[in-house]
Amino acid sequence: MMKMIFSVKGMTCASCVNRVEKVISKINGVHSVNVNLASNQAQVDVDPSLVTSKQIVERIEKLGYDAKNMDEAEKKERKLLFSVKGMTCSSCVNRVEKIISKVAGVSSVTVNLAANQAQVMTHDPNLDPQKIIEAVERLGYDTSLLSTDDKESKIDHTDNEQDTRKLKKDFTYSAVVTTIVLIGSIPHMMEGWGTWVPAFLSAPFFLLLLTSYVQLVPGWRFYRNSYKVLKNKSADMNVLVAMGTTSAWVYSIAMTLFPVTLTEMGFPYQLYYDVTTVITTLILLGRYFEAKAKGKTSTAIKKLMSLQAKTARVIRNGKELEIPVDQVVINDDIIVRPGERIPVDGIVVKGKSAVDESMLTGESIPVEKTVGNEVIGATINKSGSFTFRATKVGKETALAQIIRMVNEAQGSKAPIQRVVDLISAYFVPAVVIIATLSFIVWYFVGPEPSTIFALTTFIAVLIIACPCALGLATPTAIMVGTEKGAENGVLIKDATSLELAHKTNTVVLDKTGTITEGKPKLTDIFSTGIVSEDELLKIVASVETASEHPLGEAIVHAAKEKGLQLDEVTTFEAIVGYGILATVGDHEVLVGNIKLMEKYRINVEQLIDKTEQLADQGKTPMYAAINGKFAGVIAVADTLKKNTVQAVQALKAMGLEVIMLTGDHKRTAQAIAKEAGIDHFIAEVLPEHKAEQVEKLQKEGKVVAMVGDGINDAPALAQADLGIALGTGTDVAIETANITLMRGDIIGVVTALKLSKATMRMIWQNLGWAFGYNVVLIPVAAGLLFPLFGILLNPMLAGAAMAFSSVSVILNTLRLRKFKTDIV
Repeated sequence: MMKMIFSVKGMTCASCVNRVEKVISKINGVHSVNVNLASNQAQVDVDPSLVTSKQIVERIEKLGYDAKNMDEAEKKERKLLFSVKGMTCSSCVNRVEKIISKVAGVSSVTVNLAANQAQVMTHDPNLDPQKIIEAVERLGYDTSLLSTDDKESKIDHTDNEQDTRKLKKDFTYSAVVTTIVLIGSIPHMMEGWGTWVPAFLSAPFFLLLLTSYVQLVPGWRFYRNSYKVLKNKSADMNVLVAMGTTSAWVYSIAMTLFPVTLTEMGFPYQLYYDVTTVITTLILLGRYFEAKAKGKTSTAIKKLMSLQAKTARVIRNGKELEIPVDQVVINDDIIVRPGERIPVDGIVVKGKSAVDESMLTGESIPVEKTVGNEVIGATINKSGSFTFRATKVGKETALAQIIRMVNEAQGSKAPIQRVVDLISAYFVPAVVIIATLSFIVWYFVGPEPSTIFALTTFIAVLIIACPCALGLATPTAIMVGTEKGAENGVLIKDATSLELAHKTNTVVLDKTGTITEGKPKLTDIFSTGIVSEDELLKIVASVETASEHPLGEAIVHAAKEKGLQLDEVTTFEAIVGYGILATVGDHEVLVGNIKLMEKYRINVEQLIDKTEQLADQGKTPMYAAINGKFAGVIAVADTLKKNTVQAVQALKAMGLEVIMLTGDHKRTAQAIAKEAGIDHFIAEVLPEHKAEQVEKLQKEGKVVAMVGDGINDAPALAQADLGIALGTGTDVAIETANITLMRGDIIGVVTALKLSKATMRMIWQNLGWAFGYNVVLIPVAAGLLFPLFGILLNPMLAGAAMAFSSVSVILNTLRLRKFKTDIV
């Protein structure tokens, strides 16, 4: 007996737990299973000789949940990204995923039709990517390795552009020939019509020649792709198109070559050259629009890659040199002039400026940079010149991390897509069966000529049912959604995270560094009149120069900002738990808490009301006495970030419960929560216990998004259903968080959740259109409405409708590019 623990992401209720337990318990070799909704884990006792962890993961994923063996996850996992060209529908996706998953060492695989990519995870450090390439190429798809964990992505978009140009060329030639065929077919379609058509144009052998060109040159792609999939004992939309058009083409050829023989056998004289060419041309047109629209959905990577500076101006051996950016090394000193892009990540060592970081954060206002500040590669220097020291280059830069993250997110698969793929796996065989049955039924009971009627329904069903729209419905929306996130400073780890975000009903916000600045600031000064407020600040700040306490640093910083000249401290004594006793010039100064004043019998009644108000506001009052007399109070507080209140209001307006989590004592927490507009807070929580608080909320049935800094809050981020980390661009918490916010405030949480809802709404619209289209039109194509209403779907109209369905799904998705959060 062996115990396995699996992570199961995507469960939201007790019904999910029951489904997962039920499907696992049915696997041969499983003795017991216990699924925990709060921890998103499944504990399974198995006989390892009868069942593998991979089998259990596959069963869970068929339900639409993301699953992973926790023991295997602890091992170093490699990620391989492949380009897969030639896929046309969800059936192709299923075949590619199936063949890759059979390669020894592969842990999981996700294939994205819209991105034409396969993302492979493996724990085997010796797995040769060439084995995967060879496996996929045996299916007939062109495959190449794009990137690995230790190799930067080399994504070439020119192939997609070449494919689009080839489709345009094929469609154009096909359309010209089809137009001639249509004109020549008029006399054959309508008796007495087309007397003006030249005889040679309507000659059957001439129409045969033109149609054969369309079938075998522009339309050859359907035969080529059909051969590839049939060779592997499978079928896809290419097979449906090839079967439909070939049926009409072959019937027409036979009638052209042997008209007398066939008519004497009872076959009506009918030429379908127009149907064959029109269907091929319409599907090529749909493919062209599809390819062009797909190109528009995947512009994010191209945009990001174009941001990279080409050269850098470095200082080496005292000389200023301009070198290619890929030759920059860590610790190079680099000069950046106004209007130039910053080549790599680093720290300013000389000068100051304002930098446009909008490409990184979505924030349009330039950020002031001085010595010691961090700068990010690809951002734009707006005003002054400065010199910075390179700290991260190549694939370690923020831009490289963002490109990798966006690319991986666009290539990932949402749980909802797994359900679609499962349906699509049985779709093509089902369509062939329906088409064949419709032919048989109408051949025997259809109106005369029954052969033509049966053939018409057969072709219409095959053409109308092409599952392109189903295959594109989800991945195109995911691609656009992740792109819009990147544009707004929201990096989404994968499609699962994007889908999960819209289910969130509770947002837990860490206080320090998340809703507050994370560093104290001087907020108030009250003097008793012994000295002025500025003089009080000067004296206290002088004392604090010898202290390393964060509150003291805030006071010193405020004094310097005011331009006050601080005095030298001649004696200094830190009284632990109380404060400081020091001598500044002629003054003996006490600075500390109320206990320090009581210890030295200093009467503070004069400002007691003020200090209580400060404490109620979450501020820390620091008492000061000069030469034995109470001089005043200086208040310091960790202040709210500028967009906190606005973000909290927006989250509450979305119907979400907002909770603040903090280690502060209850009085301070209450004050901060009130100022931020947060109704619920949990105070006095140690960092190591934050995850327990998140789990407690999950046990109450809440779907929790935890927002923190991604470092100290890592356990809580991992425990939450959705972990959202605030990052600075160079320290993104990619491994822990599902979503990383490049801005330094929680306004990005609103963007992420709204974007998730908009993306999921788009996916459901697309799936509704794609499924609805097939559910409604396949019966019509099969002739179901003919006995009642005399309605029969012409194969040419079926071809046009099929092409329109795929294009409409993509055009609908492109509306998501107009997404705005309505928050500035």
